[in-house]
Amino acid sequence: MKMSKLKLIIQREFIAKVRNKSFIMMTFLSPLLMIGMGALIYFLMQKNDEKIKKIVYVDNSEMFSKEDFKDSKTIHFLDYTALGAQETKKKVEEGNYYGALIIPKQDSLELLAKSIEFYSKDSPGMSVINSLENKIESKIRNKKLNNFGIDLDKIQASKINTDIKMFNFSGEESSKLINGLKIGVGAIAGYLLMMFVLIYGTSVMRSVIEEKTSRIIEIIVSSVKPFQLMLGKILGNASAGLLQFFIWGIIIFVISIVASSVFGVDVVEMQTARVPAEQMEAARAAAGGDKMQLVIQEILKLPILKMFVLFIFYFLGGFMLYSSLFAAVGAAVDNETDTQQFMMPIMLPLILGVYVGFAMVINDPHGSIAVLFSHIPFTSPIVMLMRVPFGVSWYELLISMALLLVTFVFMVWLTAKIYRVGILMYGKKPTYKDLYKWLKYKG
Repeated sequence: MKMSKLKLIIQREFIAKVRNKSFIMMTFLSPLLMIGMGALIYFLMQKNDEKIKKIVYVDNSEMFSKEDFKDSKTIHFLDYTALGAQETKKKVEEGNYYGALIIPKQDSLELLAKSIEFYSKDSPGMSVINSLENKIESKIRNKKLNNFGIDLDKIQASKINTDIKMFNFSGEESSKLINGLKIGVGAIAGYLLMMFVLIYGTSVMRSVIEEKTSRIIEIIVSSVKPFQLMLGKILGNASAGLLQFFIWGIIIFVISIVASSVFGVDVVEMQTARVPAEQMEAARAAAGGDKMQLVIQEILKLPILKMFVLFIFYFLGGFMLYSSLFAAVGAAVDNETDTQQFMMPIMLPLILGVYVGFAMVINDPHGSIAVLFSHIPFTSPIVMLMRVPFGVSWYELLISMALLLVTFVFMVWLTAKIYRVGILMYGKKPTYKDLYKWLKYKG
């Protein structure tokens, strides 16, 4: 009988959610909007790169040449040394120029390096300034080396690139590319989880507030225990969120297949290709137009199935844990405005998980801090997902998963105590002291 009531609550919440017009619209529009935003950003970046920045320079030091200021794709240099500094600045101010670089004449290279000036109408981009500084530093450094009697050709010839091949003790090869992909996949998974928890957790909270204000909840609790009602709401919304996630995945996959065919990239061939390690190294050296294929081949080396299963588990576990807290907040207040005082303590662990993930996991995925926060239930859904691509032992995963499940059940039981009292309270803005009293209430 109890299970049938729980099943009815889950079905009610799930159907109410998926029939919502906004849910249907966002299910199909969100992937398109995300891809559209990405395409727009790429288009704007391309447009920005197409704009030629004209920079004029006045070299009173007579140390630089046109070879030192070679034109690039986005910057075109003009030598106005003959015009003089003052006339050049006036011309740049009145004309259509990006800026003017003034290199004065100095007695020493140290003074020269500190006295170079750049004038522009608007604040210049940092990438432009960094590029100019690198050019100037390189020239002055070479000049100093010449003054010390050091042969620049020998220094150039002595430069060598080192590429350390990485293996684990089972003989599996790794690379800087696959490490970067692991960071990216883990970061995306953790960020997606945080967004889902916030979106659907607040959805549970709003659902509780609506039922409370309409007094429907008074009828429901007469036949269902608060624990069952909370659990049903959480599972119903989690099912709807999971369904939406799967639909997003299918839509994005279909769009990627269509896009790959349009741009001439055979995704199926890439997925089935198996390239030996020796050929892969040779391919990396001459990547050229095959960079996308190399990226996909490296992605296929990741534990995709394991990551997918764990994403589902931590998505559900993290969502249900936080949704119990959101439901308790919804039961305690009469309107959404009053929820603000209770939202920050709930959101802080989520934010902490993201910060720990980006600050610690990326630098040391198996460090003590990363391991600790991947076991704490309030941060483990995000931090552990970021660690999984780097390889996590099963005993660590089992401990983390067990702690998350136990904490979820405990939090549902605990917040149900607030829920059973709060849903019948009207007209008073609750405080943390009131919540503590409701927890102790035994009636």
